[in-house]
Amino acid sequence: MKNLNVIIAGAGLGGLTAAACLMKRGFKVHIYEQAAALGEVGAGVQSSANAVNVLYDLGLRDELEQVAVRPKAFEFRRFDTAELLHRIPLGENHEQAFGAPYYHIHRADLHDILARKVLAMDPNCITLNARVESFEENADGVTLNLADGRKAHGDVLIGADGIKSAIRAQILGPTPATYTGDIAWRATIPTERLPAGIMDVVSTVWCGPKKHATIYYLRAGKLVNFVGLVEYPNQTEVESWTQKRPWEELKADYAGWHPTIQTIIDAIDKDSCYRWALNNREPVSNWSTSRATLMGDAAHPTLPYMASGAAMAIEDGAVLSRALEMSDSVPDALQLYQRNRLDRTARIVRGSTDSRALYRIEDEEEMRRAFKEQNLTKSRSEWLYSYNPITVPLV
Repeated sequence: MKNLNVIIAGAGLGGLTAAACLMKRGFKVHIYEQAAALGEVGAGVQSSANAVNVLYDLGLRDELEQVAVRPKAFEFRRFDTAELLHRIPLGENHEQAFGAPYYHIHRADLHDILARKVLAMDPNCITLNARVESFEENADGVTLNLADGRKAHGDVLIGADGIKSAIRAQILGPTPATYTGDIAWRATIPTERLPAGIMDVVSTVWCGPKKHATIYYLRAGKLVNFVGLVEYPNQTEVESWTQKRPWEELKADYAGWHPTIQTIIDAIDKDSCYRWALNNREPVSNWSTSRATLMGDAAHPTLPYMASGAAMAIEDGAVLSRALEMSDSVPDALQLYQRNRLDRTARIVRGSTDSRALYRIEDEEEMRRAFKEQNLTKSRSEWLYSYNPITVPLV
């Protein structure tokens, strides 16, 4: 079905990946994005081989190497003593085992790389200031309705419009969101503000009672990314990555934690601390109609506890493009796509939720035992990292 016209709602990481994968396969694509300019907020993205294989297939290796960091390992440490609880080797081990490296990438850098790739393939394929409102479909195609009255016609619609997706709302109706009990802090710190060698080139999850924190390098080592997940039973936050909160509240949340954490928090720009609520949404059993489907956060919103939300959106883009290429009809393609994505993404959603409890065990001995029993190195290697969206059989 190479002559299809594909409409994508949303020019985030998932929408751009899908567009690039589709155009590489000869499809005509147009993206409608509500923002006035292309760009991305947020901070770090962790991208394991399962996602990087897609980016490499798009010819983006050189651009990624210029801005990404290759961590040596994933480490899990006790919040106060820095005791090493578990270590997942990455670096050369990861690349040799799974065909591509593990990267830390600034979200804005990855978005820019993907946007430039898409625009190089078709300079006119993105319409900005285009807020998606709804869609209509029939046997002949699909019509996307924009908030300002404009309409776009195509053969298939991909809802890549994020956690507050208008396409999701129309396909699924209201889907309940349950507050996890956690808020998330995020901040980035120029490495030059920190003592030399404060941390190795690893991703470290610091585990402690009622909270944890993840820290790693970005932008070829020029930035340190800090993400703090803290239990707040009576939260008043919203789901917005751009909401600022006082630095003093962040500092208080991590009082008594290891000196490395204190040094990093002390170096954060006091006007650049962002905090938002984390809500959980149960996986769904269908996210497609005959002519429309969902991907990324619009399909399977994922908590950040396994650092795999962006990777799942990238995987979706590759599998969806393959499904459209190999099917005889749009409805068949969309069913093939979701049939091959539902279980995997649900496992990520539920696994992310479960990881929260592992990182928060209060008793030291119990935490050591839990990490040993889970053996994250073995479990993640067997099913998470080893999946290649470019070559996995679609059934």
